[in-house]
Amino acid sequence: MADKKVTGFVKLQIPAGAANPAPPVGPALGAQGVNIMQFCQAFNAQTQDQAGTIIPVEITVYEDKSFTFVCKTPPAAVLIKEKLGIKSGAAIPQIQVAGMLTEDQLREIAEIKMPDLNANDIEAAMEIVAGTARSMGVRIEGREMKKKYVPSRKVAAMLQGKAVD
Repeated sequence: MADKKVTGFVKLQIPAGAANPAPPVGPALGAQGVNIMQFCQAFNAQTQDQAGTIIPVEITVYEDKSFTFVCKTPPAAVLIKEKLGIKSGAAIPQIQVAGMLTEDQLREIAEIKMPDLNANDIEAAMEIVAGTARSMGVRIEGREMKKKYVPSRKVAAMLQGKAVD
């Protein structure tokens, strides 16, 4: 069998087991000429055991309008929010604290993300996930921020409840 010619790639983040032809799935795949319902049924069947979790998917579209797709691990931010049971990160991450992760929880998340990370070992993966946590305002027990955050005048004014231009 000769190799099929690739005509496009589509990257989407879809709730597991809940793909449907509505945006963003329909328009993204329709533009490539892919059978939208066929993709939705295949994706939902493959991800039904992870229902509700956001799953990044990379879809490769071929010249004959057939496709293949690869499901990735959920984004680190989603895993952190699930682990802590919070809806979102802090509005001002360097000052406000949205939650606290233990070193063990950090390791669990890093182990889940390991296949999709550019890390040589679990320690490096933990550093990557810790960076995501910091940017969300989530602190990690036993790890302090390397440098002290000094808010800009705009952020300082917001914290004091003053009007910001």
